[in-house]
Amino acid sequence: QGAMAEKILVTGGAGYIGSHCVLELAEAGYVPVVIDNFHNAIRGADALPESLRRVQQIVHQPILFQELDITNEVALQELFSKHRFSAVMHFAGLKAVGESVQKPLEYYRVNLTGTIRLLETMKAHGVRNIVFSSSATVYGDPKYLPLDENHPVGGCTNPYGKSKYFIEEMIRDLCKAERDWNAVLLRYFNPIGAHESGMIGEDPQGIPNNLMPYVAQVAVGRREFLSVFGNDYKTDDGTGVRDYIHVVDLAKGHIAALKKLKENCGCKIYNLGTGTGYSVLQMVQAMEKASGREIKYKITGRREGDVASCYANPALAERELGWKAAFGLDKMCKSIPFPGMLCAVGCPPPGPPLTAILPVAGEDLWRWQLQNPTGF
Repeated sequence: QGAMAEKILVTGGAGYIGSHCVLELAEAGYVPVVIDNFHNAIRGADALPESLRRVQQIVHQPILFQELDITNEVALQELFSKHRFSAVMHFAGLKAVGESVQKPLEYYRVNLTGTIRLLETMKAHGVRNIVFSSSATVYGDPKYLPLDENHPVGGCTNPYGKSKYFIEEMIRDLCKAERDWNAVLLRYFNPIGAHESGMIGEDPQGIPNNLMPYVAQVAVGRREFLSVFGNDYKTDDGTGVRDYIHVVDLAKGHIAALKKLKENCGCKIYNLGTGTGYSVLQMVQAMEKASGREIKYKITGRREGDVASCYANPALAERELGWKAAFGLDKMCKSIPFPGMLCAVGCPPPGPPLTAILPVAGEDLWRWQLQNPTGF
């Protein structure tokens, strides 16, 4: 690496999406500096989060890490005095829809106050480039589909979504007031899958809030059955329809966003999705195919704050960022011999060799789950 490799601060970089982005940053020649408070990360050796210890193994270079909570202003100021960051990727925050309905104040405190502290510290140290991890929840209940960036925002159905919307508004106002700021707000649809090495992936603590880790845990025998929240939505099979995007695609979208900041772009907003919606039951079938195992499920009541269908129009990101999801569930169905040989020590022996038509996201998720039956 040249002496001029840019330092990028990654908040919440030990989490699921953050760790995949740290990996892509390192591979693209940036120097990621990661902060995380271990709220959703497992401690590994050498005071590092386990996810980042594994990223180091994959990229064969050390990753700079500091344990830090973004609501801690003093620690943030110290960090910014120590490093010269060219941009910030902001992932840190609480992110469970259901929990946010139960604990709204905690979500507003962490997500809003944390972001305000971060922006103030950036401003004080002359760092005016940010990529923000937003969410398609800002669209609320879709008035039309697919969702494009002009769809009205703010009619959010839960405090988690509102906190993302409020942060977007804060950043937009800041860019309007101070013309030297550049921000790219990325509205994610539903990230799934794992890095193809099977070494890092989504490792929810407690009961997973997201569909695919839950499905994978049922497949690997960690949970008895999947609860499907509602089968009376106005969709083909009655279950909720979502746009599932491979986490590696998502991470590559952040690298494209960093390049966009270089153009002094002001405040830009992009959807990161595939443009295709799949129902819960379709995803269950895809995972059954990937794992070769039956996935038992039970239909339960709808979950508060959920909408029937939500999928992206990702055309703007393709046009302006040159980014497009490569791993569509539909496009990336390919026949591969089952990766039993990738198994790490102590994971369950693979079933019979499977040569099936596997969607790559399901396949990467299953590889991660098989190699890490109890997560990190």
